[in-house]
Amino acid sequence: MSRLSRTLSALELPALLAVPVLMVALALAGVDATAGLTLLVALLAVGLVFASFEASRPPLRQLMPTAVLAATAAAGRVLFAPIPDVKPVSAIAVIAGATLGRRSGFMVGAVAALVSNFFFGQGPWTPWQLYAWGLVGYLGGVFADRGLLERGGVLYAWGFLSALMYGAILNGYYVLGFVRPLTWPSVLAAYAAGFPLDCVHGVATAAFLAAIWLPWGRAIRRVVRKYDL
Repeated sequence: MSRLSRTLSALELPALLAVPVLMVALALAGVDATAGLTLLVALLAVGLVFASFEASRPPLRQLMPTAVLAATAAAGRVLFAPIPDVKPVSAIAVIAGATLGRRSGFMVGAVAALVSNFFFGQGPWTPWQLYAWGLVGYLGGVFADRGLLERGGVLYAWGFLSALMYGAILNGYYVLGFVRPLTWPSVLAAYAAGFPLDCVHGVATAAFLAAIWLPWGRAIRRVVRKYDL
């Protein structure tokens, strides 16, 4: 591993976690440019993980399963479009992170968001979706590295909580960009309005994980062993 790759790898998690910390800190400080500044930091965090993935120089045989899972997640989001907040993206990103590594989990979540938005529409929300779904996959990889997702209860709990995290980030983007005046009642009202849909997303993610975790996980790990990924 090159020095650049090691440096980028060490910066990944701090950069990703800096985004929500900065969102809260700047909002509490009453900084007028909070929306723009946090968007910039989110873009930098996404770009850093992409650069880290590229610097690791993954071989084509490793890129293929990542690309296939990203395409599957994007297609699944489009397929389930008629059912609000029932989307397989979070579940597939978690599986990618757990079986292919945290960077691949991030790539699957982020690329699925970007590609599927060519169907749903691109906009200022796109970078936040890249960041949020990428973070779901990345943390899935982190938890899997520690053996936490081998326990069914933890797996399904993370599936549910990952959707709440995704919703909290997207709701945060909405609050910082569009809610005025920015007061505690207005913030709580905005989050309360989105909470039921976030819960639907969470239940759907846990259900998708229950359906595909074992068969998909076995198949992907078999590919990983066969091709020494």
